[in-house]
Amino acid sequence: MILTVTPNPSLDRTYEIPALDRGGVLRAAGDRVDPGGKGVNVSRAVAAAGVRTTAVLPLGGLPGTVLAELLGTERVDVTAVSIAGQTRSNISLAEPDGTLTKINAPGPELSPEESALLLETVRTCSAGATWVAGCGSLPRGAGPQWYAELVTRAHQAGARVALDTSGPALLAALAARPDVIKPNAEELAEAVGRPLATLGDAVKAADELRSLGAGAVLASLGADGQLLVCEDGAYYGTAPVTAVRSNVGAGDASLAGFLIAGGEGPRALACALAHGAAAVQLPGSAMPTPADLRPAEVQVTQDLPLDLTLSEPATV
Repeated sequence: MILTVTPNPSLDRTYEIPALDRGGVLRAAGDRVDPGGKGVNVSRAVAAAGVRTTAVLPLGGLPGTVLAELLGTERVDVTAVSIAGQTRSNISLAEPDGTLTKINAPGPELSPEESALLLETVRTCSAGATWVAGCGSLPRGAGPQWYAELVTRAHQAGARVALDTSGPALLAALAARPDVIKPNAEELAEAVGRPLATLGDAVKAADELRSLGAGAVLASLGADGQLLVCEDGAYYGTAPVTAVRSNVGAGDASLAGFLIAGGEGPRALACALAHGAAAVQLPGSAMPTPADLRPAEVQVTQDLPLDLTLSEPATV
């Protein structure tokens, strides 16, 4: 079973529009409402693959109720921590060329008691989980050490931990030794405090984070593919994409694929790539099913082109 923890979940409404005309009246060609939040999306992708998953969430107000109901329809078990605040709602505007404009609400502020209860719920639910995935931004009221405490409690329960967060929360969690972290290129550059122009730069940055405590680094490099740096060395992979429809949740789908395939080595990287490539070709934050995957088109190698210039160099 894969347990996910999303400290700041959301309801995500996506509108498909012909073009973003600032100040104009926009008519959407389509719209959808999905459960949102990085860990929520990981659980949705895991469930879509037919694997058991539980999502631990702080939920409040009508949006929280709707979010839990939507997850239930996708066969995701929900363990909710009731909070006084209201679960946030986010909006995304998707254009035909793949451009995505997002408006993310800040979300509720957790009280010290709510923050502590959320951590305790993770500990009690981690028993029997193969992986605990802590994902996304921290809500107001949760300090940067929150994820470090999550890693410690999940390890005590016998689970391995994957973290997909950034900034001070990521750096503070490294000392607790998460088994894998999943930054994108920008987050990787921010973590080491320098720009990343080539694949070789990304490998060096990942090695640096491993020296600080991360067991492995699974880095999303956008159109350039994904990089896995672990105890066995470094692996690099790509997967073709015909057309980008929406990149909302694509990184979360990748992490789900990685964990479904065991969470280590080239096979897991290949599964991550297949899931990520499938996700960007789906509307909104829809998660891929096995029928959407094209594993035969994925390429993974240990012969890394270290001088490859990243198509979107990551800056600090």
